[in-house]
Amino acid sequence: MPSPGFPYTAYLAALAAGAVTAYVALPLWRRWCLRTGLVDHPGHRKIHATPVPLAGGLAVLSGLLLPLIGAALLLSLWPGTESAATALAQGMSQRAAQIAAIAAGAMGITLLGMLDDRHTMTATRKFTGQAAVAVLLVAADVRVTLFVPSVALSYAITVLWVLTVINAFNFMDNMNGLCAGLGAIGAFLFGVFAAAADQYLVASLAFLMCGALLGFLPHNFPEARAFLGDSGSHLVGYMLAVMAILPPFHRPEQTPPLAVLTPLLVLAVPLADIAWVVLLRLRMGKPFYVGDLNHLSHRLVRRGLTKRDAVLLIWLLAALIGSLALL
Repeated sequence: MPSPGFPYTAYLAALAAGAVTAYVALPLWRRWCLRTGLVDHPGHRKIHATPVPLAGGLAVLSGLLLPLIGAALLLSLWPGTESAATALAQGMSQRAAQIAAIAAGAMGITLLGMLDDRHTMTATRKFTGQAAVAVLLVAADVRVTLFVPSVALSYAITVLWVLTVINAFNFMDNMNGLCAGLGAIGAFLFGVFAAAADQYLVASLAFLMCGALLGFLPHNFPEARAFLGDSGSHLVGYMLAVMAILPPFHRPEQTPPLAVLTPLLVLAVPLADIAWVVLLRLRMGKPFYVGDLNHLSHRLVRRGLTKRDAVLLIWLLAALIGSLALL
């Protein structure tokens, strides 16, 4: 658990800052989306009857970046008398390039999603944009290194991982609250694991992202006044992919070998869902990137659950499977 020199209150502050900022920012972005026409119109495979603003991604991004920028400015002026603030300030200084790359990637992937929301990009252009953001990460040395001796292979695996997780969460954004809730659960679990390993900066970033998603959820579940949109689902997937890379889940002298599976357990539900629907579409001779109603959430509804209960059940499943990593 966190060392005595780094209090839980710092993590609570990160979570609260993200939640309050996103919650307050959402109505502002909602009005902007209505003015500019950035809305999701009713149509095929849509469950809503009236246009809904695609403001969620912008609100979550605000909840992530504004507190992060504020914390960076505050810590740069900190006198250095408190151990927790000093630890964070040192961490941000040592990993400034990585933090800047992560923030730039968050803005870039959100912009890419906005373009897709507005213009419905081709799959090739969308994957190219996602890959470009992933390359930005590896250029800042945010990459998978465990059990990967080759630098080139490390780059390739990292890009593939980021693309997979982004699209897994994009695919899961098919019912109110589903994608955001899964993202909040995943971010919280990654925060707990990072805090337990004394990874102060990573844990703070994870709890900040968790808070931003929790701040958005009241606007999206059970009734939606705003959607995440591709901008939001891309951002959620991107940040969860990053959180799975940053902390060292396996330390030979401190953790069991199976600890390396932690990210797969935390993200088991969205990863299993994308694997299932992609294989099913390929078997049916359809392009794997064309949406349908064969996701886990849709199947649960066809079994008789309400959409709300299906989302709650999937949240519970993700929390239970992710918590297995604590064992």
